[in-house]
Amino acid sequence: MYERLVIPDQAQAEEEVPAAHRWWTFSARFNVAPAQSVPSVRMHEGESEAVMMRWGFVPSPVQGTVTRLGSARINSAVLQSSKDFGKAWIHGQRCIVPVAGFYVWQRAPQGFRRPFFVHLVNRAVFGVAAVWARAVTLDDDVIESCALVMVPANHLMAEIDNVGRRMPAILARESYERWLTAHPDEARTLLNTYPSGRMLSHPVSPRVNVLKYDDPALIQPTG
Repeated sequence: MYERLVIPDQAQAEEEVPAAHRWWTFSARFNVAPAQSVPSVRMHEGESEAVMMRWGFVPSPVQGTVTRLGSARINSAVLQSSKDFGKAWIHGQRCIVPVAGFYVWQRAPQGFRRPFFVHLVNRAVFGVAAVWARAVTLDDDVIESCALVMVPANHLMAEIDNVGRRMPAILARESYERWLTAHPDEARTLLNTYPSGRMLSHPVSPRVNVLKYDDPALIQPTG
């Protein structure tokens, strides 16, 4: 399961995923969960902009106050056919979420789940493909939200995520602009499984299970 993200500091994110307009403000975080804010880069009126979004897709229209978490992930195979995501996909509402890594929980034979931190080789920050939506509540509150796109797991991720066998769609740097601007048919070709040999993982403390903990020690290896 993919339930937590590690977000880099703002300067690192802006270096990795440039944007013409920067409206976001954030700092490094080590335990970001669904329903919390994440940095995102998207297109707006032909130019890229960097904004904060709610992690957890909230489709429009919204009736009353938003209380549910919303979908934090969407399988790439059902993007177009999904009732909630299809409209966003067809209308090119794609974005990039810059992350420093993410946590994956492995289910042990005994039934408990062990957390692992996953990051990339020689890429301290990397962009994950996502789709976004803008919803307006009955109280006229505007909610902009996103969900990470998931693809089939590589060998490394399948060993850890031994139940879902999925992983986030990690974009190549040279694909960022195309992901944001291309026709949906072309954008779909960018949703590929990242090679195992370019990824690293290690087990971490179960402290990551508790949201009140948000510090660099969370990503340190445990025995």
